[in-house]
Amino acid sequence: MPLPRPSRHLRLPVGAVLAGACLAALVSAPAEADPPGPTTDRALRSQLEQLVRAPGGPPGVIAVLQRGDSRRILRAGTTDLATGRPVEPTDHMRIASTAKAFSGAVALRLVDRGALGLDDTIGRRLPALPRAWRAVTLRQLLTHTSGLPDYSRSPEFLAILQADPHHRFDSRRLLDFVAGQRLLFRPGSRYQYSNSDNIAVALMAEAVTGVRYEELLRRLVYRPLGLHDTSLPQGFEMPEPYMRGYDVPVQPPAAPEDISELIGASGVWASGGIISTPRDMTRFIRGYAGGALISRATLREQRRWVDGASEPAGPGANKAGAAIFRYTTRCGVVLGHTGNTPGYTQLIAATPDGERSLTFSLTTQVNEATKPQLLKQLREVEENFVCALLRD
Repeated sequence: MPLPRPSRHLRLPVGAVLAGACLAALVSAPAEADPPGPTTDRALRSQLEQLVRAPGGPPGVIAVLQRGDSRRILRAGTTDLATGRPVEPTDHMRIASTAKAFSGAVALRLVDRGALGLDDTIGRRLPALPRAWRAVTLRQLLTHTSGLPDYSRSPEFLAILQADPHHRFDSRRLLDFVAGQRLLFRPGSRYQYSNSDNIAVALMAEAVTGVRYEELLRRLVYRPLGLHDTSLPQGFEMPEPYMRGYDVPVQPPAAPEDISELIGASGVWASGGIISTPRDMTRFIRGYAGGALISRATLREQRRWVDGASEPAGPGANKAGAAIFRYTTRCGVVLGHTGNTPGYTQLIAATPDGERSLTFSLTTQVNEATKPQLLKQLREVEENFVCALLRD
């Protein structure tokens, strides 16, 4: 989930999105991807190295491409500027807004079990929330067409975070920051990405089951998919080993600053608080995008596409489904999610059958508001990786 990017003195500017020299020439985007092999891997690794060297680029990056049981790991840079240790697929990291796909997985599994309905409303399941929101449905929350105001843009929320980045929020009361506001638009009438949506999704799941969201994640997602290194904490500490996330200035001479443990997870919770590893995220997206967790009927409902892009935008043309996005590249379609938070940027994607997957992780935050040129370069590189994944 995008949060305010910290300044050089750990200040969190209210105007930053919670969300230099031209870099386009650094990446060659061929009309077609080469067949997989040593030559292709060298070209892809070169593009990762160019990302690391770019102004504001990540100190480290890792990509995991998997076809069936065959896995390729490509990386560049380091996970720790102090030691030079390479990035590993077993390193923990903040997964940012790709956590929204996890809340979608929980909700859709409950839909399959009949505990929730996609047309269930906030008014029915969460009657304590504002009456002005009561017509919003679960489907609209999952597709970011709800109109809920984004709590993470609330001046009060940002002021608390500014004063104490480690502040322990009551995760189940995050929507209180915007409880006095009306909807931004009529539910279902348009798309607008909001971190409030997935908080409400998690609260709905708790309301119908009487089980805490963290336990629902364990029962409905982690265990079925074999995720052993994934968790939703409340604090700011990172489990060892972990990728260090950095604030990297675009302009020298300021040096990168380690902000891995700058912000706690309680203030993002179901919208972006999960910590995982590239290995676990590969397992997750293969199962989630491929429909291993839900029935075909629910899968069809999830894949009703509307105009909308993930944050940051993923490779190619973006469309939004229910807690998943469709990325149409020049080489084909993959389904997945992106995310960005201080110190980290993520893409997880897989083919609609789950047989081929890509997990792409950076150790700095990249989005349209803070590093637009780098984001353009990143999306081109991601598309090249998707092409390498899809080509026979």
